[in-house]
This record gives sequence, C-alpha cells and structure tokens, in this order.
Amino acid sequence: MTNWDRAGAREAKHEAAARIGELLARHGTAAAPRLGGVPTEPAGPRSVGVALGLAPRADGSFALAVRPRLGTPTARMVARRITDELGAEGVDVRRTGRIRPLRTATSGMRWPVPQAQATGETGRVRPLRPGLSIAHVDVTAGTLGAFVTYDGARHVLSNHHVLVGSSGQPGDAVLQPGPFDGGSDPADRIGALAHLVPLVAGEEAEVDAALASLDAPDDVDPAYPGGTLTGTSEVEGGEGVEKIGRTTGVTRGRVTAIEVDDLLVDYGEGLGTLSFSGQIEVEGEGEESFSDGGDSGSLVYLRSGMAAVGLLFAGSTTGGSNGQGLTYLNPIDTVLERLGAELEIPEEGT
Repeated sequence: MTNWDRAGAREAKHEAAARIGELLARHGTAAAPRLGGVPTEPAGPRSVGVALGLAPRADGSFALAVRPRLGTPTARMVARRITDELGAEGVDVRRTGRIRPLRTATSGMRWPVPQAQATGETGRVRPLRPGLSIAHVDVTAGTLGAFVTYDGARHVLSNHHVLVGSSGQPGDAVLQPGPFDGGSDPADRIGALAHLVPLVAGEEAEVDAALASLDAPDDVDPAYPGGTLTGTSEVEGGEGVEKIGRTTGVTRGRVTAIEVDDLLVDYGEGLGTLSFSGQIEVEGEGEESFSDGGDSGSLVYLRSGMAAVGLLFAGSTTGGSNGQGLTYLNPIDTVLERLGAELEIPEEGT
C-alpha cells in the first residue's frame, strides 16, 4: 500500500493534476464534459470533471482522492488512467453526481424540497438562531449559518448564492424565512446584504460567502444543537462532523477528503460552471445524505469539541460510497479571512 503522509499525498495530487492534460492529449480527447447535455468549458485540466484531493486513511496516512463526475466519459477515462498509474492502493475513487449550490429552487430547477418533507425549520422564528431559513429578497431559501463580527457589529454568515444571488447589491433586504418559505419584505426583513466575496464567471474560486447586517442585532440565540461554538479548527480528514440546516435539520457525517481542487460547481445562468480549490468533502453517515437543497450556508462543526470547520455550499444528490451524494464545504478560516470577519464565540454561561 502507498503510505503517503499529507505532504506526500499533496505532491501526488499536483503531479496527477499535471498529468491530466497529458492524458487527454495522449488519448485524443478534445471534448469538454457536458452538464445536462450542454458543454461547459474548453477541454483542459479544469474541465474534465475530475476533482483531486487528499483522502484520509484509518492509519493516519493519505490516498489521492479522485472524484470523477458521473455520466462524463472523459472523467471516467482520466480516473481510470490515474488509478492505473498510481495503483489502486494509492487512490480513493468516489464518483460524484452533478455538483450544484444547495439552495432551494422552484419546481424544475436544482433541488426543490417540499416543506412537508423538510426536517429543518422553514418558518418564521425569533430570536434568530443557526439553521433557520434565510435569503436575499430575490433568492429562494438557504440557511443561516452563524453569527460573526464584522466592522464592529454582529452580522449573519451564509453563502453568496443565498444572500446575494445573481445580482444582489449591498443594502438589499435579507429575509427570515426566505421567500421560498413564505418570507416577504418588509414583514420578515431581518437586515440587509452588507458584505460579500465576489464570484466571477471564468475565475477560480475559494469561497462562496457573504454577510448580512441585522436590524435587531441583540435578538439572537447563537446556540447549536450540540452546544455552543468553541472556535475554529482545520480538519485533517476523517473527523466526525455535524450541521443544522434549513432543509435536513441536524445531520452527521465524516470528512472524506480535504484540499479538494478543480471542483466544478454548476451555478447555472450568469456564472456558469465555477472551479473551486482547497475544499472539504463530507459524506453522510450510514445510508443518509449529509445535506440537500436549502442547506446552503450551514455551518459545519466538529461533533467532538464544537469547533467550526467549514461553510456548506454545494453537493450532489448521487454518488459517494453510500450513493446519497457528497457535500462540499469552504474551509471556515478561509471564509472568515476573505470576509475580514470573526466568528462569534459565546462566553460561558451566555
């Protein structure tokens, strides 16, 4: 068995990424992958539909995480060639479905989840707390992830595609619950879009994140089902994690890959397909999915220690070892750094 440490697996990942272009040229593959039958980008290492990362093993070593997209012949070919060259013992292959942002949508778009099927909270709730339905006034619904301090004041943290959407501007109303769940302006306004990390078509991304100011910043309950946050933590792989989201409520999972690069996420009209680097992968425990449409923006934290590790933003409904899809997170420290914000950590007894 190939027993790479983290540095060795990272080097193998970089070498494999460099080899993808060579593999395509060698086998005469010029077609870009298709999403829903529509070509995405010109063929190349970032458009073949194979994400690469580091997959933890039980003994503390790492394999190369190879994530080919289901239904993409080019991706299957590349994954097979990488496995042949490195040996099956050196790779961890899990097929992904089509990876998309996990907000709710109207029928026929992304993943609509009827309220009757939701196990989270989709109604109007005060005081505000993590896990509630939230969204920009012109978006459907996502999840209130956490409270942070930005520019000296308390703000709400969620995803760019939840709080900004395709054309939101600072000052736009943010609602709880989101419009998909019956929220309206001004009755359900809780604040306004305040700050965001831009997402730009054709440019590689690291985070999908934004902040909303609060009209009533003291009317909040920062507790999570497992307790209160203790800080942030970088994951090494294999950790047990938990989240509370608007749609699936409290779910548990395990970190199955870290430092995932060339992760193609289909944002649809406007942004198209964006490539993300440095992401975290989580798989639901047992036969359950870790997330579903509407869980975008959920804060993911360690089950042991309650330290935040990532901001949930995308996933697939198929693929993974249990067939229930894979979920992807922006590392929380990267999110906070890009936003210039600090995660709110309640003092003991509050």
